[in-house]
Amino acid sequence: MRFLQNHPQLLAQAYNLTRRALLLVRGWLQPGGRTARAFAAVEAASKGALFDCRMCGQCVLHSTGMTCPMTCPKNLRNGPCGGVRLNGNCEVLPDMPCVWVQAWERSKLLPVYGSQILHVLPPLDQRLAGSSAWINDFSGAADRAAAGWQLP
Repeated sequence: MRFLQNHPQLLAQAYNLTRRALLLVRGWLQPGGRTARAFAAVEAASKGALFDCRMCGQCVLHSTGMTCPMTCPKNLRNGPCGGVRLNGNCEVLPDMPCVWVQAWERSKLLPVYGSQILHVLPPLDQRLAGSSAWINDFSGAADRAAAGWQLP
């Protein structure tokens, strides 16, 4: 798994292919119901194994070098906390590489999505936790900012 994580361009290609395939059936990709539950189960299994996915329902892997920002012990969605150790490890879990250092390095390897790491991401809408990020993306649920938050 570490090989794939350190070669995010392969994962970005898989993302692009999956997105194209799902565009063909996007009318069926609606929140709720059996399809949504099936997608959530497949995502939990596949993305859990590959990215230690936390099923936030608003996946931004392509924007963060195919590194899940929710694996940061502080759940930071917009870059490192400022407590990154000199060796590049996390201040909370000293034996763990900083998720955001990895995201930054891996983003440099993505010609199409690499610059998206510079975009400010809205806070998570906790109501989407446990649901399918693909379905939330295609239905527009993932694009709606959490209540009380506006893009800068």
